[in-house]
Amino acid sequence: MLIESGKGQAELGCQLPSEPRAKCFVMFGVMKKLLDEHERNVATINMSARDGNLVDTTACLCRVDAGLKTVAGAKKYVPGTKLCLQPDIKPSIHPTRNKPSRGDRSRNPNQSPLLPGLPDDLAIACLIRVPRAEHRKLRLVCKRWYRLLAGNFFYSLRKSLGIAEEWIYIIKRDRDGKISWHAFDPVYQLWQPLPPVPREYSEALGFGCAVLSGCHLYLFGGKDPLKGSMRRVIFYSARTNKWHRAPDMLRRRHFFGSCVINNCLYVAGGENEGVHRSLRSAEVYDPNKNRWSFISDMSTAMVPFIGVVYEGKWYLKGLGSHRQVLSEVYQPENDSWYPVYDGMVAGWRNPSASLNGNLYALECKDGCKLRVYDEVTDSWSKHIDSKMHLGNSRALEAAALVPLNGKLCIIRNNMSISLVDVSKSSDVSGATAEHLWETIAGRGQFKTLVTNLWSSLAGRNRLKSHIVHCQVLQA
Repeated sequence: MLIESGKGQAELGCQLPSEPRAKCFVMFGVMKKLLDEHERNVATINMSARDGNLVDTTACLCRVDAGLKTVAGAKKYVPGTKLCLQPDIKPSIHPTRNKPSRGDRSRNPNQSPLLPGLPDDLAIACLIRVPRAEHRKLRLVCKRWYRLLAGNFFYSLRKSLGIAEEWIYIIKRDRDGKISWHAFDPVYQLWQPLPPVPREYSEALGFGCAVLSGCHLYLFGGKDPLKGSMRRVIFYSARTNKWHRAPDMLRRRHFFGSCVINNCLYVAGGENEGVHRSLRSAEVYDPNKNRWSFISDMSTAMVPFIGVVYEGKWYLKGLGSHRQVLSEVYQPENDSWYPVYDGMVAGWRNPSASLNGNLYALECKDGCKLRVYDEVTDSWSKHIDSKMHLGNSRALEAAALVPLNGKLCIIRNNMSISLVDVSKSSDVSGATAEHLWETIAGRGQFKTLVTNLWSSLAGRNRLKSHIVHCQVLQA
């Protein structure tokens, strides 16, 4: 197997350690199985080059490393403003004598193929099927592989073929106030390494977290222990495994509500250090335009403690300026807020999530029982019970409820994870729903259980760390 070099080609085995070399041999086995799919993949890739819809241009990060170093640079290279072009693909390994076109003259005529012995279209058909956990190693093979995986074409093709993988990203705060985060691969049930959280958010309080374009994790706002409320916005790309800057918010705020509707980020309420601490203002960020803009103010100032998007509307519940409980709903179609006092808000608890047009919330503290909102009766009368309750320990407390591959994922403070197949819940009653639940043994689950047991016996009930945010990213 060959890789690029400045003077020609060199053998891969002389430059790679034993582990990547072994993976290359495994990859050749995959190639043999995919030879019968060659024609279909050629047609798919050629269509991807012609059809812009298969390339997720709103999430293009081909030039983000050079351009998004500052906000001024972000205006020049922003996600959505540049079409992510198909990489240089050789349709055949055999050289041709045809005169190159003007656009091809800048390409290296001696450029080696992605996989020697195979045309590039078939090589890409093989590489896109490599599990996501190995992509970090693929980037180290050669420059062409790095450019292929750093661009938008590779992951857009994985998404269009339905082989993109979803990982769970968890942001935690330890007892010293330090922020850390972890990524969980549900396929191999392993925790994957991540770059450190940027310094400005290493100790921040009350910041927001949301996902845009399915692969960009945004952190925004919050309160710095020394500088106070912030307007700063940063985002992590699951495709490049790097952090980048984005335009700041229009108003400083912390402990606010946020949501994503139609791939736009909405922010409302919260607090700042001004005279009027509670805020009524709201704003929205459009990644295609790469700018923030104000929307209608809320009816009353609020510090939200729970929020969810249901049926295209954003529901918020929080505390007013006089510490009274308030509930409001926002309609993006007509840019309006209005109070709401129906049965859905009355029985609404955190955490909650919507999936396939249904609204779910956790019933018990350990997250072993789900409540389902019934729109007909305007009540939370339906339940999905696992019949296996874990207890009331703070380490076992459910901290997040997020959709994952068509199922609901429950994440607890001890990093244990449960999956609920709610798509089959309509066929069973609450008394026979145990088979819908699946527990994933996350990192250190047994060790955490033993540690919390001894801490309870010793009278130490302080939690070592707790989950602040949880999101799902696709790549």
